[in-house]
Amino acid sequence: MRLTKFGHACVRVEKDGHRLVIDPGGLTGPEALDGADAVLVTHEHFDHFSEETLRRAAEAHPRLRIWTNSSVAGRLEGLGARVTAVGEGDAFTAAGFDVTVHGAWHAVIHPDIPRVANVGFLVDDELFHPGDALTVPDAAVGTLLLPVHAPWSTVGHLIDYVREVAPRDAYAIHDGALNDIGTAMVGGFLGDQGPGTAARYHRLVPGATARIG
Repeated sequence: MRLTKFGHACVRVEKDGHRLVIDPGGLTGPEALDGADAVLVTHEHFDHFSEETLRRAAEAHPRLRIWTNSSVAGRLEGLGARVTAVGEGDAFTAAGFDVTVHGAWHAVIHPDIPRVANVGFLVDDELFHPGDALTVPDAAVGTLLLPVHAPWSTVGHLIDYVREVAPRDAYAIHDGALNDIGTAMVGGFLGDQGPGTAARYHRLVPGATARIG
């Protein structure tokens, strides 16, 4: 598979001529959806989900299919059977990719802030996008998309999370609010200079690609 990062929390995965996009939100350029066959959306927050962008993509690509949780699916009324609501434990095939669903809730930001539904997606038993949660799937993960900066996490949480998931590689996502200093700081703790996670840590700049799997 080929992995391409777009903006903050969005990635595109390509295999055998098919394109699967995960979390094209309000901080993602519309080009991320060019030629997309399928879209996965973890949750409703603006940096992961843009109703306008998805509706435009669906209009431009009549065969585009979308899988997401029931909250997001409810906001895409009118797209009919092209949108499928999924939850923890579900499995399906999207544009030739085998996908399983893990997790149910967004991480806790503060007890006074209501939690929203959040599902993570494991693609082809290799690539895991947890959305805004530190969900540990009950399956082996080769490549973890790691949300490295959020109001609900610390670097300590991230180190422990990577150790528990135990992927071969961890790629930084959810880093749009970090400047160069913050990016280097996080990378230092999660990379070879940190306390150790056993996973290789990578950060792709927007538009950059990597071979995974």
